[in-house]
Amino acid sequence: MRLVSLCPSNTELLEYMGLSNQLVGIDDYSDWPESVQHLPRLGPDLSINIDLVEELQPDLVLASLSVPGMEKNIAALQDRGIPHIVLNPQSLEDIEKDLILTGKAIGEQQRGQMAAEIFRNRLKELQKEGERLITGQPRLYWEWWPKPVFTPGRINWLSEISLAAGAKNLFDEVELASVSTNWEDVLSRCPDYICIAWVGVRKNKIKRSQITKRPGWQNLEAVQKNRIFILEEELFCRPSPRLLDGLEKLIALLKEDQHT
Repeated sequence: MRLVSLCPSNTELLEYMGLSNQLVGIDDYSDWPESVQHLPRLGPDLSINIDLVEELQPDLVLASLSVPGMEKNIAALQDRGIPHIVLNPQSLEDIEKDLILTGKAIGEQQRGQMAAEIFRNRLKELQKEGERLITGQPRLYWEWWPKPVFTPGRINWLSEISLAAGAKNLFDEVELASVSTNWEDVLSRCPDYICIAWVGVRKNKIKRSQITKRPGWQNLEAVQKNRIFILEEELFCRPSPRLLDGLEKLIALLKEDQHT
């Protein structure tokens, strides 16, 4: 089939299923895998050029609602009668279900079921590793954006990732996917670790001093003990199977700190 992906998490989902070789076009932000980087770019995920999508004559478009504003892409696909499915995973279970859903939509039901099973089994193994290696359920402050400050709440895959790593999201009592807060609130909660993954910002663009120089943060034990993780946003901020790569990395970082 001729497939088109309109956001990075969908592109990564297809790669996880072994179907990215069927892609004929991708959005501007899809930066993985390397094998699809030569494909036509269709614009940023919030402003997809539907004319270009139509010119590619796709058999199926993988659209998304993972970012507010993507609704207009879906409306345009509907208006033109372009075959599409809409993925909007909010949890690790949703990602597993999307593997099955996408497999069915592409006519690769068995492949979708197999990918979902692999995903589920790897998650279980990593959870066991987190339980075995990490002690005391450390509290993690996740930062998606610094000004204004946004952090994930309970209804978010990073709360699940935290628990699977033997830890706990600092804001997991807030029944929201994304929480608007401030540095003073974070300071008052005294996180054990600070996990920085700014959406759309490469890891090498973030300086540790941007975190440590915040008013009062020098008093945080996490800062004093250098428990600041500058993380790859592509492994933590996208609802794709690569979140398990992020989970594996998080467990390794926590293990290294606790055993040194």
